[in-house]
This record gives sequence, C-alpha cells and structure tokens, in this order.
Amino acid sequence: MNWQERITVDPAVCHGQACVKGTRIMVSVVLDNLAAGIETEEILSSYPSLSEEDVQATIAYAADLARERTVPLPTGAA
Repeated sequence: MNWQERITVDPAVCHGQACVKGTRIMVSVVLDNLAAGIETEEILSSYPSLSEEDVQATIAYAADLARERTVPLPTGAA
C-alpha cells in the first residue's frame, strides 16, 4: 500500500493534521474508530467519501510512523 497517494498534510486543512486526500477526514479519526473496534464497513457508512483503500492507507501511514517514532511508556509498564 502506497499511503502517500491517499494521505496528505496541508497546513491550511485541519490545522496541518494528516487527512485523507480530498477530504477533511483526519487519519487520527479513522484510526481512533478502528482502535475502538468499529468495523471498516461501519466507518465507510459513517464517512461515505472514504473508500476501503483510504482506510488501508491510514493503517499503512500509522505503521510507517510506528517504525520512526515511539511513545514512551510509563515506568514499570510491561
């Protein structure tokens, strides 16, 4: 999946947050829904301008970020 074709960052759109290209739907919104256990079909129903490929692109974008950054865990976290 080449997420670069579907994800954009524009300082004039959504305060520069990563969005699905051609929309104002932030990547974080899609990922939050997936993390909450919402099925792709329900996300697509809630956001009809999205495609299944857009949802997959948000996951690929997050995977690339995870390779580059880490979130510090609290001391003692397993």
